[in-house]
Amino acid sequence: MVNKNSLAYKPVKGKLKTRWTDSIQPHNVLPEYPRPQMVREKWMNLNGLWDYAIRPIGEPIDQYDGEILVPFPLESSLSGVGKPLQPNEILWYRTTFNLPKEIEKNRILLHFGAVDWKMELWINDNKVGMHTGGFYPFHFEISDYIVSGENEIIISVWDPTDSENQERGKQTLHPKGIFYTAISGIWQTVWLEPVPRQYITSFKLTPNIDEETLTVAIQTNENNSKHTFRATVLKSGEIIVIGETNIGESLKLHIPNPDLWSPDAPNLYDLKIELITKDVIDSVDSYFGMRKFSIERDKDGLKRLHLNNEPLFQHGILDQGYWPDGLYTAPTDEALEYDVIAAKKLGFNMIRKHIKVEAARWYYHCDRLGMIVWQDMINGGSGWNHLHHLILPNLFRSLHVKDNIEKTYKALGREHEANRQNFKKELKEMIDALYNMTSIAMWVPFNEAWGQFNAEEIYNWVTSYDPTRYVDHASGWHDQRVGEIKSVHIYFRKLAMPKHINDRTVLITEYGGYSLPIKGHVWKEDKSFGYRKFKTDHDLFRAYSSLMNDQLKPLIDKGVSAAVYTQLTDVEEEVNGLLTYDREIIKLNSSKLKELHKTIIENSIEEKQMTTKGNQKDEG
Repeated sequence: MVNKNSLAYKPVKGKLKTRWTDSIQPHNVLPEYPRPQMVREKWMNLNGLWDYAIRPIGEPIDQYDGEILVPFPLESSLSGVGKPLQPNEILWYRTTFNLPKEIEKNRILLHFGAVDWKMELWINDNKVGMHTGGFYPFHFEISDYIVSGENEIIISVWDPTDSENQERGKQTLHPKGIFYTAISGIWQTVWLEPVPRQYITSFKLTPNIDEETLTVAIQTNENNSKHTFRATVLKSGEIIVIGETNIGESLKLHIPNPDLWSPDAPNLYDLKIELITKDVIDSVDSYFGMRKFSIERDKDGLKRLHLNNEPLFQHGILDQGYWPDGLYTAPTDEALEYDVIAAKKLGFNMIRKHIKVEAARWYYHCDRLGMIVWQDMINGGSGWNHLHHLILPNLFRSLHVKDNIEKTYKALGREHEANRQNFKKELKEMIDALYNMTSIAMWVPFNEAWGQFNAEEIYNWVTSYDPTRYVDHASGWHDQRVGEIKSVHIYFRKLAMPKHINDRTVLITEYGGYSLPIKGHVWKEDKSFGYRKFKTDHDLFRAYSSLMNDQLKPLIDKGVSAAVYTQLTDVEEEVNGLLTYDREIIKLNSSKLKELHKTIIENSIEEKQMTTKGNQKDEG
């Protein structure tokens, strides 16, 4: 790899930093193996300084503009560039690599954790392929394009951000309020992996605690029914069970008296999967947890979220996954892990990953530390104007909008069939990429009607494709009155039971948003956004305690089985985090918060086990 000017690298000045900013070393950026659930021993990290150029579409490159630190997005401080990419421009990357001799005879895969949005790849001037979608891992087999000695990689990236209606999340070319700085290009680890002629491409792990089984199904690059695969389950180095079956068949392994996974006891098993002819030709290491997410009735007949056949109030926090120095990309793996540790330290047992898909290692940290995850799909299309989108649904809780008609398609930027099909394609990619993550309990296809369409159809498909998890078909609004979850967002008013529950479990999937700016730790000193503002930590804690004790707790007895507070950290102009954007300050006493949250979770369990309460009823 070319890192000629690594000593000259510096983050862009004038931006808010984190404690990890100054530890970045261009020759050793995010060195951890990027895919913890499918580990091969040999791999080659390509993170580091690459050449980059920004040019108008169609304009050739005669020279590069400088160096960019991969995998930090172009717009970030840590990239060393800090420039926006416009929709009429192309971002170009260039680097070189030499393969170690011991892997030259293997097939070589070039992996990308994520690239936003449309990328094209050349190896040694040969066009290899292209990929669209900014949030999911993908790879190319580049064996036929590699030469002995130095090899050149060239990548082009086009990213329309919010000038088009593709899935993009909260990125915007004009950041303000609840919309944030756009990111472009490579933003997760790039790496090479040697594999044999036939190799494992993916696998699917499905635990069943009632049957005490784990079902394993694998995919290979060549379907050969004469080959078999073997799966070995281990716990603390001790073999629990071994099984073997033909390629194309599922393997069901018995896990006797399984140690169950939960936030209080995040038990994990190790797993080795081997592809076999006469000998083992490919092998990957993985892990899994034995757990069950379901919705069942409690003793009062109310539907509740259950974990491992027991009701558990899921007290969560909204997490947008933004960083002031790296934007979409955490500066280090320690930083990525820190947010999960902080959420647990504050007494939450669940994180709602909001309109972003993270690097695989973030979910790995949730799996091993014990943090339930609700995973949002990425927003695309468009939303209502400010009045219709934010104010009216909060003030008029009976507002009902049908999302499967042409008028709504047009209002929400989904009038084109190709756009709707792209959403479905990326939704499947998200589920496929994250299916094996133990901690993920919920899929959330739509949030607050942004780009929402045919939510009932989408709900039915997701529940069929993955029946092992909850599905919140329309978080906040517009509810199509289907499924087993009634999801509401409540800002600007007192927490209350919603209308039109229709024998579903009630989740308050966003609330709070109490804000406290901390001077010296904000994105902009002169501009801030929050749903309810406070001037001191004393006033904030008093209001927060009242919100928990006087508003949330009484609703748990009435049928609310989860709540998601907004939010974990400040994000750019938003100052409603419990942590500052730079992660330097926890705004409220963490011990007091943890104790307060503990009483909510424990009291809710006691309430749900009582038998003297009435059945759930709709307001109105």
